[in-house]
Amino acid sequence: MTALIEAARKPEFPAEIVLVLSDNPGAKGLSAARELGVSAKAIDFRSLSGKQEFEAELHANLASAGVELVCLAGFMRILSADLVERWRGRILNIHPSLLPELRGLHTHKRALAEARREHGCTVHYVSAELDEGPIIAQAVIPVLAGDDAETLAARVLVEEHRIYPQALDAVARTLRATGGEPISLRLAAGRD
Repeated sequence: MTALIEAARKPEFPAEIVLVLSDNPGAKGLSAARELGVSAKAIDFRSLSGKQEFEAELHANLASAGVELVCLAGFMRILSADLVERWRGRILNIHPSLLPELRGLHTHKRALAEARREHGCTVHYVSAELDEGPIIAQAVIPVLAGDDAETLAARVLVEEHRIYPQALDAVARTLRATGGEPISLRLAAGRD
């Protein structure tokens, strides 16, 4: 999230970060966003009657802020097919694996357990199926001898911070130029 906010501060960046939302009132990202001058709000899932009410609040806040494109960053709730359809082609997510491989959780541990030689991260459009939307960008890193889940996660995070702003830049420019046609962009990290 902070990588996106920092990138959007550049005058040539084609998108403005206008709102940060979280389902957790204690999320560090809320205070970080406020410190960076971005409006931030929690929609406490636990205080609502369920997913439908939460998503109605989420949508209402996005719409009232004039949001055109949603970037999920550390948002661990699975969105309903109805909300995804309402925002089709306008929700991006970052996932810590080279999709379509290693969907879901614990990707770094799983990559090591499977003795994968490469790992990385993916920016993708959100679809109704978990971690299945069209890929926008990926960064590939080697799995090094001696890596554990923490060291691998740290190296993947560096790439997430690099490619998510680049992917948002490309998507925002394309949406402006084409009136909403999705794009695909492949990015790769240098190999050690």
